[in-house]
Amino acid sequence: MEVCTVKSSSYFSRYQVKYRRRREGKTDYYARKRLVAQAKNKYNAPKYRLVVRFSNRFITCQIVHAKIQGDFVFAQANSKELERYGIKNGLANWTAAYATGLLVARRALTKLGLADKYEGVVEPTGEFTETEALGDDEPRPFKCYLDVGLKRTSTGSRVFGALKGASDGGIFIPHSEKRFPGYDPETKELDVDTLNSYIHGGHVAEFMESLEEEDDERFKKHFSRYLANDISSEDIEEIYENAFAAIREDPSFKPTEKSKDWAAESKKYKSVRLTYEQRKEKINKRIEAFKAGQASA
Repeated sequence: MEVCTVKSSSYFSRYQVKYRRRREGKTDYYARKRLVAQAKNKYNAPKYRLVVRFSNRFITCQIVHAKIQGDFVFAQANSKELERYGIKNGLANWTAAYATGLLVARRALTKLGLADKYEGVVEPTGEFTETEALGDDEPRPFKCYLDVGLKRTSTGSRVFGALKGASDGGIFIPHSEKRFPGYDPETKELDVDTLNSYIHGGHVAEFMESLEEEDDERFKKHFSRYLANDISSEDIEEIYENAFAAIREDPSFKPTEKSKDWAAESKKYKSVRLTYEQRKEKINKRIEAFKAGQASA
């Protein structure tokens, strides 16, 4: 005869499914283990990964390495910063991902003192390249692996735009050409012109032109911010070329100027924790006030 275990509320309050972030759909632990676990003969050397994450409006690229305490960010870039380099619109498209990847790569190499030695691809043409070591007497290129998180890795995905930007920026990221836009799986060849068009925003310019011809009302609504900044389809390629050059010239992070001291503003509404003596004094005042009320009654 089997004994039936009664699963009461106290049982379920203690029952925890392994890995909370897996339950919440935030972390692929199968992929994370292989991105984080370092070979034992590397003697605790950091294993870096290029973390690319997307929101509805912006793209974040980080170069991260893991410790026992958790992940530590070595360098970071956000597509919000691209406005400083002249890219004011489309901060979540494929070309913005390329520019953000380029920015984080140049920022990391500048921090390491390798920016002059590993310049990457200064004038991108869409050709498949990987950063190679300079020689025996020179430092090896900075190496990291692509961390896509839960993003679908379909051909032409924006996550590979960030990968291409970081690779062209001078970082060595092991990859192939199979997931770039323009790759033909039948002929197993990469159309360089198509990839080059994506790097310089050609796909956005083509969509602008076609939409303007087909549906003018939708065009004005869809590209209202472009039109407000007097940007036409002919200007897009030049804007991105100038932005890539400006990123290479000065990739350093500059915080935005704040209109107010928001830290001081928020502290106005923060309840301050009282000390033991202050709490005792507060209680004594209440007792005295109560006694004074009783005496007057």
